[in-house]
Amino acid sequence: MRFADRLKSFEHNVFADMDRGKGKARAAGLEVIDLSLGSSDQPTAPQVIEAIAQTLPDTRTHGYQLFNSTLPFRQACGKWYTDKYNIPVDPETEVLALIGSQEGTAHLPLAILNPGDIAILLDPGYPSHYGGVCFAGGDIYTLPLREENGFLPDFRDIPPSVLDKARMMVLNYPHNPTSATAPLSFFKEAVDLCLRHNIALVHDAPYAEFVFDGKPASPSVLQADPDKAISIELFSFSKTYSMGGFRVGYAIGNPQLIAGLRQVKAVVDFNQYQGIFNGAIAALQGSQTHIQTTINRFQQRRDAFIRAMDDIGWPISPSAATMFVWAKLPKKWEKHSVKFCTQLVETTGVAASPGAGFGPSGEGFVRFALVHDPHILQQAATRISQFLQS
Repeated sequence: MRFADRLKSFEHNVFADMDRGKGKARAAGLEVIDLSLGSSDQPTAPQVIEAIAQTLPDTRTHGYQLFNSTLPFRQACGKWYTDKYNIPVDPETEVLALIGSQEGTAHLPLAILNPGDIAILLDPGYPSHYGGVCFAGGDIYTLPLREENGFLPDFRDIPPSVLDKARMMVLNYPHNPTSATAPLSFFKEAVDLCLRHNIALVHDAPYAEFVFDGKPASPSVLQADPDKAISIELFSFSKTYSMGGFRVGYAIGNPQLIAGLRQVKAVVDFNQYQGIFNGAIAALQGSQTHIQTTINRFQQRRDAFIRAMDDIGWPISPSAATMFVWAKLPKKWEKHSVKFCTQLVETTGVAASPGAGFGPSGEGFVRFALVHDPHILQQAATRISQFLQS
């Protein structure tokens, strides 16, 4: 059977490749410690579950959910955003429900790019940022992220010829996979650049709240673009509210970008079940104290894992945010992150994500997800030590 040429760009995916490795490890009888996926192991808040449960018996909620039926959810998102960032939001024209923020980054290029238009992406970056552009027929220009620059791009490196053809730029801070954070001044610089060149600025922000060491949440790109002239921001309930499996998120920003994304969604999908929206509303409107509890737990895991890795002779810089540790590989493996992760999981059962799977500039690194309690992370470090010694 013949398939579209565009599928050739997706022959390898960092998560699919590691899933195969985990399958081989289990088949060999190994107990897998999965540090490859950022899927929170924390429970969803009781008020969220209760709101969904109360909706289930109502047969009126069992049909398709179109745009207008999401208004209560959009209103709750708009109010939460305005309360937090003091920026007014129109829930009718400036908010859109998403099936997770990943859906937004995958579908937005279909609304913005014509074939041959350029999207400016971060390298390393999240795979769906690349995938959406490829499906839309766009060209990709990558901004390399270097450790010596705090994993922030230098916009001055973008050639004028690229800026002339660029139609969108995707940023993501706190950043996956490097865990870097960005100040408001960085977003102001990005907004200024995009305004001058008429480039849509897309900020993927699922980890906005997930900042460690008592520091405030990450800035919103709309704080740098309060008129929403050029920007759109994507939020997720997966991390902050431990609702990854519910697949719910939302976009806030420029009304034209919201309308374009809405047009794409109208063609390719409906929305989630109403009960999930009711659960998300309960998450936004309920007590937020559990968020800091969750963040503190992941910070404790970060500290425990870094101590354990330091004990085996692998020093790692502490991550500032997210639920990941971005670790520079030992010299022997610095050009072989995929091989390292494949052999590690197949021989020890410890699964991590190779840096090269997030882009060429990720080579030499590996991403560990802190999705287990400290004693499990200690076991993982012990197995990693045995692997390195062998």
